[in-house]
Amino acid sequence: MKLSRPVSWFLLAFGVWSWFIWITFVKNLVKDGSGLAFDDAGDPTTYFWVHLLLAITSFLLGTAVGVIGFRGLRALRGVS
Repeated sequence: MKLSRPVSWFLLAFGVWSWFIWITFVKNLVKDGSGLAFDDAGDPTTYFWVHLLLAITSFLLGTAVGVIGFRGLRALRGVS
């Protein structure tokens, strides 16, 4: 099965976007001063671990989707 060029670009862009958004989120999560991510002793809270797990999952899915898009574009390179 071959993907169309627009679909391949969309998937690649989605993968890149996912990494950009979640890296920004993790940076903000680590710098959190509101008390949600870390308790008074400085230990990570459940909120921190759940959102870190969401970020890791999104990194993995974003990578997989981006790779599919990249492979689709590479397969179309020789096709006009």
